Amino acid sequence: MKTVKVSLDSIDKVKQFVNLVSKYDTEFDLVSGRYVIDAKSIMGIFSLDLSKSIDLNIHDGEQSDLVIEMLKPFIVE
Repeated sequence: MKTVKVSLDSIDKVKQFVNLVSKYDTEFDLVSGRYVIDAKSIMGIFSLDLSKSIDLNIHDGEQSDLVIEMLKPFIVE
């Protein structure tokens, strides 16, 4: 499992993010505080505090490097 921080601070970013991660069979979780939601759930994402960066857990080691490359526009260092 790999973890990166992502920023989803606008409705358009959330829609683009969900469309992108939905293309993969990999499991993705977004973690904000004590809340863990499926990153492919647009309604779940909107239940989080999007004003802060959120941890994205990628559960497939084989595709994680490719996925991280595709998610570069959302990743914050």
